[in-house]
Amino acid sequence: MTSLAIADGGSRALASHILVVDDDKRIRMLLSRFLTNEGYRVSAAANAEEAALRMRDLAFDLIVLDVMMPGENGIRFAGRLRSREEPFHSAPILMLTARSEIKDRVAGLEAGVDDYLAKPFEPRELALRIASILRRTSKRSATIKMARFGDYSFDLVRGELWRGGDFAPLTTRECELLRILAFARGGVVSRERLARRAGDDRDNAVGERSVDVEIARLRRKIEKDPSAPRHLQTVRGRGYRLLTDPADDH
Repeated sequence: MTSLAIADGGSRALASHILVVDDDKRIRMLLSRFLTNEGYRVSAAANAEEAALRMRDLAFDLIVLDVMMPGENGIRFAGRLRSREEPFHSAPILMLTARSEIKDRVAGLEAGVDDYLAKPFEPRELALRIASILRRTSKRSATIKMARFGDYSFDLVRGELWRGGDFAPLTTRECELLRILAFARGGVVSRERLARRAGDDRDNAVGERSVDVEIARLRRKIEKDPSAPRHLQTVRGRGYRLLTDPADDH
């Protein structure tokens, strides 16, 4: 791969979280540094097993995945993600392939990757392809505009909670947590993921305790009986989920 020149950080407004999966330590470090300077949050993994552990408690906005890795290769890992439940099924994937291996590109697309980039590549092309994938996936996510549960409606675009025609004010943290849970479509979201995606930069234990406090406050606002929640439920040992009405896709 060509040497990665560090960009000037012109896209610092972006907060998407990218997972870089490559067994080459040098490439992982260079990609991580470059993408960080582009304004992204970046995590890294040396192989599919390590990537799966990272994804157990965190949801990533995009995965940069190398084809050739020891153990499970990138194509098999991509196929495994596409066969799982959300958010793994729809996680956007940019696959890195050898320039001469057309079969890897075809196999990757068949496995469900969103795009591929042949090595060696220019860093700017990588940044442009990532930005393009994120634009497409953000448009898909935007189709989930309203979540309804019980007497409440939550507008995911405006970040507004309503009970019938009455506005129910939320704090910024409560709004972000509710948005994450609504996007999960009833799926379980771990406490660690809620803490990280809601922007809590403290250590994990403190961040997760903060999530518990915010969840308790949300329940007092949306549940008739917060001690026996019908909508915002705890899944013991795993996290939280928001049970919404079937019409929440519109």
